[in-house]
Amino acid sequence: METLSARADTEKEKAVTTPEPPGKRMKRVWRSIVQQKYLYLMSMPFIIWVFVFSYLPVWGWTMAFQNYKPSKSFSQQKWVGFKNFVELFHDDRFYLVLRNTLAMSLMGLVAGFIIPILFAVLLNELRGKYFKRTVQTVSYLPHFVSWVVVAGIITKMLSMDGIVNELLIQLHVIDGPIQFMAEGKYFWGIVTASDVWKETGWNAIIYLAAITGIDRELYEAARVDGAGRFRQIWNITLPGIRTTISVLLIMSLGHLIGIGFEKQFQLSNSLVTDYSEVLDLYALKYGIQISRFSYGTAISMFTSVVSIILLLTANGIMKKTTKESIM
Repeated sequence: METLSARADTEKEKAVTTPEPPGKRMKRVWRSIVQQKYLYLMSMPFIIWVFVFSYLPVWGWTMAFQNYKPSKSFSQQKWVGFKNFVELFHDDRFYLVLRNTLAMSLMGLVAGFIIPILFAVLLNELRGKYFKRTVQTVSYLPHFVSWVVVAGIITKMLSMDGIVNELLIQLHVIDGPIQFMAEGKYFWGIVTASDVWKETGWNAIIYLAAITGIDRELYEAARVDGAGRFRQIWNITLPGIRTTISVLLIMSLGHLIGIGFEKQFQLSNSLVTDYSEVLDLYALKYGIQISRFSYGTAISMFTSVVSIILLLTANGIMKKTTKESIM
């Protein structure tokens, strides 16, 4: 009996270690494609969209190595190698802009990542169904408001005679009104707070969906064991959405320096330029507006390459530490 058992184990080990023939593997792949052909057909439009708008434009990176002139064809462009990158890294303004970008990115990452998780967890703890739905609806409505409108609201609230100054004076926190929008030291905090207010409700939706997928019997068992609501949150809710948190954190780190420019462009003015200008605005101002297309492409290429490196690094670290990854 032991001999037969050992022989069976040996056969299983051979089956596992023996590589599958290429022909058989291809047949299995094609069989899977045929079985799921409708899913592949449904995904084709999105694949084409990503290819056209995300991969084809990468060809434009060649402009970063040229002295690009729109009036000339590709073969007539003058190649300058890494001249634009050398000029970029020797520009003091670039490091000022990079400082602003990293500062606002890190502040936005901490506040814009932690607060939606806390909001989703607390919202999940509400027992009143209608009140819960009302709070959720009201919280994500600002997401659909354009930054032009949000900037107007924030500017009015933080003006000399705005509600913020009046409230602080009434509470005797300050003696006189503060020019929030005219002092650079307040700009990073204003942008971060505005973004959190606008996006918290929307970002919390995915966490609420993940919480909904947690088995309710776990909570019932925890209550039987005498666990309070805080212990249930700490031992069941947060571990239950750990995968979602990990994936979104990795993706957020990938966009650490590619934060766009809408918020900064709408809220900034000439008095706070040294604190409001970010990489995308820098590329727009010194690349497109003065027709230095190659220089602007070099800035955008730097941003994209660093974002890819950050994404891969964050994914590798999370995969080793938490066994969670996106690839």
